[in-house]
Amino acid sequence: MKYDVIVVGAGHAGVEAALSCARMNQKTLLVSMLAENVGATSCNPAVGGLAKGHLVRELDALGGEMGLITDEAGIQFRILNATKGPAVQGSRAQIDMDKYKVIARTTVLNTPNLELLQESVDDLIIKDGVVVGVRTDLLNEYMATRVILTTGTFLNGVVHVGEVTKKAGRYGEFSATKLSDSLTSMGLNLGRLKTGTCPRIDTSTIDFSIMEEQGGDVKPNPFSFRTPRDKFREEKKQLPCYITYTNVDTHSLIASNFHRAPLFTGQIDGVGPRYCPSIEDKINRFKDKDRHHLFIEPQTAENTECYINGMSTSLPPDVQQEMIHSIEGLENAKIVRYGYAIEYDYVDPTELKHSLETKKIKNLYLAGQINGTTGYEEAAAQGLMAGINASLANQGKDEFVLRRDEAYIGVLIDDLVTKGTKEPYRMFTSRAEYRLLLREESADLRLSQYGHNFGLIDSDQMDKVNIKAKEIKTGLQKLEETFYTPNKEFISFLESIGEAKITDKILATSLIARKSFTLDKLLKLIPEFEIYDEYIQEQILIEGKYARYIEKQLDDIRRMKKNINMKIPPNFDFKAVRGFSSEVIEKFEKFNPPTLQAASQISGITPAAIEILHIYIKMAAKKAKESK
Repeated sequence: MKYDVIVVGAGHAGVEAALSCARMNQKTLLVSMLAENVGATSCNPAVGGLAKGHLVRELDALGGEMGLITDEAGIQFRILNATKGPAVQGSRAQIDMDKYKVIARTTVLNTPNLELLQESVDDLIIKDGVVVGVRTDLLNEYMATRVILTTGTFLNGVVHVGEVTKKAGRYGEFSATKLSDSLTSMGLNLGRLKTGTCPRIDTSTIDFSIMEEQGGDVKPNPFSFRTPRDKFREEKKQLPCYITYTNVDTHSLIASNFHRAPLFTGQIDGVGPRYCPSIEDKINRFKDKDRHHLFIEPQTAENTECYINGMSTSLPPDVQQEMIHSIEGLENAKIVRYGYAIEYDYVDPTELKHSLETKKIKNLYLAGQINGTTGYEEAAAQGLMAGINASLANQGKDEFVLRRDEAYIGVLIDDLVTKGTKEPYRMFTSRAEYRLLLREESADLRLSQYGHNFGLIDSDQMDKVNIKAKEIKTGLQKLEETFYTPNKEFISFLESIGEAKITDKILATSLIARKSFTLDKLLKLIPEFEIYDEYIQEQILIEGKYARYIEKQLDDIRRMKKNINMKIPPNFDFKAVRGFSSEVIEKFEKFNPPTLQAASQISGITPAAIEILHIYIKMAAKKAKESK
């Protein structure tokens, strides 16, 4: 029972880790407590969202599986922030939760080099500071060159429903208590986090007629670059979601039961996600709000059960019943499953290298919620990266680390391993300094070559990416070489498409940079672009419209790379730098980094702080030169 890689846990991180290892020709064992729960979506029936959609697209571009499964299991597809700029738009899909895990399990079982095992890992086998295998609850030992832990919420998990607590990783499933103790005994620094889920409602007991309907996009876009878009749009059947609201009665009821809420009684110690609070936390924190959105989301294509997005709770069952019945459209709703909170252990991610290998235990990798993140997408992205790096290490190759300017995945991992986290980490577009370069639709152009090099993206798909890149480049060259003059004919043309006239000679890229300039107008301006696929046309418009801003970000990146090895003077006064927080000053004085590169590796130091430091070093050098 010897393997190249053992992956412990078969959630989203585990599935991606195991598949990537097996596809990179590693003999891989995936260990799950319940084989039927491989790829289970434990909480919400959705994939993607703002910034999370970026992660799924990047994962797909590298050869991951989440986007493909989502396209097959999806029952509604929408672009969020569609009226805003392309850098902050995000794809989101409602999924059939049952179908999703069936597809994930089927994919795992049909992948060469990959075995699935239903046991519970209790301990890691360590020799001289190196992990060499795992020991299960059945006292079986499985040996491997490398081990990846993707334990989700199962590490010492405790479920809370009102005053009732249960040892569980998910409701009804055993907690991994012994493994948590094992990690602590190895010297890893563990913390405690909390997350939760909402009640599920029998769909037949909901009155949708008095709710706001929210449908999918008329022209839905698939998540995966490998899914044929036209065929997808023709065949995909979508279901609507609905919006309703809490009210003052709901809030009063919840507030009057704070004394029974585990979140406030001291029953829960773990820190919850700040950006996805429970309903009782919302009522407590936002007392001035008269209502909060609730999204009623179908959990399967059959739509027999609905998820109440926005009502995560650990209040007692009787209170959950009352608060559900206080909401418009849910007056007669029947709860199928009660909401609950779950506390679990996680490992301080500053214990990790950028490859996701632990610093203290060689050949041991961690991915997903064990690293302090929340969400399927963040977990899956880490799982893929851990799988790739474990495989590369077994092949004697260099580790694979994405930079912050290359991918949201790079931002995610860099944030975790350099800054750590004290609350469940969630990805946002605001975390990415170069988000205009990291748009969703450009993920394949940025990352597919890596996936192809690893054997995770086939040659046919790589050829398609190269053709796409070439067509976009050709279109942009046309824009950059085309000028228009303010003659009568052209001014008349501008008026015909609803655009203001020009008074001077203008470059095409400057003209289409106008906020009012749409794809339809671009095709009238340059009809030869009609030979391209709609997708290519859209990218030419976006790249052309934001050309100046994109070039500026590229200049920033080039400058950062050029200056990263700049030396910091030995007696540099960090306190004299305006814009540094006391925490940043304290860290710089403590570690006294010799170069900007070394400074950038200090936990909690952002690229913005490095840029400020760079400016002040240059100013100090200039003053020293002038004083001579």
